[in-house]
Amino acid sequence: MASFPSAFFESFLQHAHQVFFVYDTVAERVSYVNPAYEQVLHGQCTQVNEELSGLLARVHLDDRDHAADCWRRWQVGRLLEPFELRLSGGEGEDQHFSITPHQLVGPEGQTQVGGMVEDITATKRMLWHADKYNSKKNTTLEILSHDLAGPFAMLQQMSDYFHEAMAPLQNPELLRMVEHMRVLCGDSVNLIRDFVDHEFLDSVNVELKRERVDLVEKLRLVLDQYQQGEPYVGKSFVFEVAQEPLYVELDQNKFMQVVNNLLSNALKFTPDGGTITVSVVNQAGQALVTVADTGIGIPEALQPTLFEKFTKARRPGLRGERSTGLGMSIIKTIVELHEGTISFESAEGEGTTFRIALPLPDAAVASSVPA
Repeated sequence: MASFPSAFFESFLQHAHQVFFVYDTVAERVSYVNPAYEQVLHGQCTQVNEELSGLLARVHLDDRDHAADCWRRWQVGRLLEPFELRLSGGEGEDQHFSITPHQLVGPEGQTQVGGMVEDITATKRMLWHADKYNSKKNTTLEILSHDLAGPFAMLQQMSDYFHEAMAPLQNPELLRMVEHMRVLCGDSVNLIRDFVDHEFLDSVNVELKRERVDLVEKLRLVLDQYQQGEPYVGKSFVFEVAQEPLYVELDQNKFMQVVNNLLSNALKFTPDGGTITVSVVNQAGQALVTVADTGIGIPEALQPTLFEKFTKARRPGLRGERSTGLGMSIIKTIVELHEGTISFESAEGEGTTFRIALPLPDAAVASSVPA
């Protein structure tokens, strides 16, 4: 009679909703798979080896290099963390799976690999909608802050003029009302900018949660929102892509905040009618993201300290938008947490270009090299 622990685990495997399997690398056959295989992958347990080639053929085209790289590392015990793959569905619907790998080396050196396969399609769809909402929220906040803060800043300047013009009239009541308008406009501008800045400043205080994402898709999601807001900000947004998809391991929420903050700065310092261009390219084993504007540029004297905390390079925007002096420092920190680098070129009256270089996974680098 089986011991209680072994009976427990046997019952657990029989009723689990995740697929557990063992693969004999010498015989090149699946030696065990639990019943969840039939529900999750829609096969027959008794036919798993005959069905294996069909399953591998369903691996999403964009994931095949990644899958091959994971399998190489898995067999030699160098893959310890779960990874994700997509299987193409019959009706155009992809299934998303999380695979937790394990390797077992027997006393005579024989190797078996196995692990757990979990269908995470529903979770991925939920996260995709959440990311889309989050991206739209951040972009909308930036556009609204630009659209609202600008008129308030202008009213503040007008109130200063009214205050000077009415001083000879010696009407205390009018002067008090104009002063109240000036203070109210100033407080409103600061409130708007504080709210938007707080969203960005919070992003640096949480540990990175990196995952494999299509950088082109994420950037396009952000740029789509800005392009829809073009009538409200008086500027054009251009998105240039040399290759897609382009997969990178990153914390997408933090990195998209970096992009959003660079776009926000470009908005502040680009006059109406200007153009802001975002591009992404696979270059020399790196993903190179560029944010360029046709704005007023950064004075040469301010450039050496641009990435310092509370830098003296902070300036109000063209519509009086306030700067904390922390934004560029946080951008640099987040980029470097991703093992990346950030640089810029700028000339007064000619605009500014920021370049972020991020390392690509080995599979992405290999796929970019001509055969």
